[in-house]
Amino acid sequence: METTSAAPEASTTPEAPAAPEAAAGKGRRVALTALPFVLVLAAVGGAAAYTVQAVNGADRTVETAVWDDSAPEPGPDPAVNAARGRTDTELSRLLMPVPKGYRLGPDVGELGNDDETSGEKATAAVKETGRGLAGKQRRQLDEYFDKLRIQGVAHRSYTGESDDLLLTVQVAKMGNEGAVRRLHGRRIELLGSLGVLRKGPKIEGHKNVTCYRLPDDREDPVDGIACYAYEGGLSVIMEAEGPKPFKASTVADLVQEQLDHIKSPGMSI
Repeated sequence: METTSAAPEASTTPEAPAAPEAAAGKGRRVALTALPFVLVLAAVGGAAAYTVQAVNGADRTVETAVWDDSAPEPGPDPAVNAARGRTDTELSRLLMPVPKGYRLGPDVGELGNDDETSGEKATAAVKETGRGLAGKQRRQLDEYFDKLRIQGVAHRSYTGESDDLLLTVQVAKMGNEGAVRRLHGRRIELLGSLGVLRKGPKIEGHKNVTCYRLPDDREDPVDGIACYAYEGGLSVIMEAEGPKPFKASTVADLVQEQLDHIKSPGMSI
């Protein structure tokens, strides 16, 4: 995304509490795709010491689901124009309308396939990641999340008409733009430190976006790409997966369309 660099600002956001060393867990894996918004905002952003602790003690393998052609049918859709997605809220209008050749996808966990979570509920949910921390660490973590000023989280899933691609997009709006930039940086630092992901495609016309691709495993029938971006006070997560052969260029085009739509939501047809 094209943005103009501003002068460095003094951070008013407290640093996340340091994580104690965790014992190595052979059976623990780090899931890098299809993360719920709770983990996207907190753990993957590097804010939750609890999850950093889990990553420190985890093996460096990637957990993927075997692609199932009998995927669940799309859940009930609250959109007025169900074919293209809801547009009844500010955040829902920032999600790209369902493109030609696609339809609304399956529900994202228990959150539906085209829905929105209030800032209050999202903040309460991310604070739950602090369960198990010492009192002081949890208070610091709660303060961190309060400083983000989460205003809402919208998500939408898309499926190719030939069932060859599943895309999930999440847009979170926060009142602290500086915190959004730092959150993005921590997220990228953490994912890069895992050492198991390939570089994903570049997104034309947008610089504040980083994409990763699952490791090249010939025995895995599924491939996937996850892209992380920010624009002002918006944090954007886009995750795509599908059976091989998997075209990165197709995903890159969809990511570009979504990011273009955020910059000019009225331009989508």
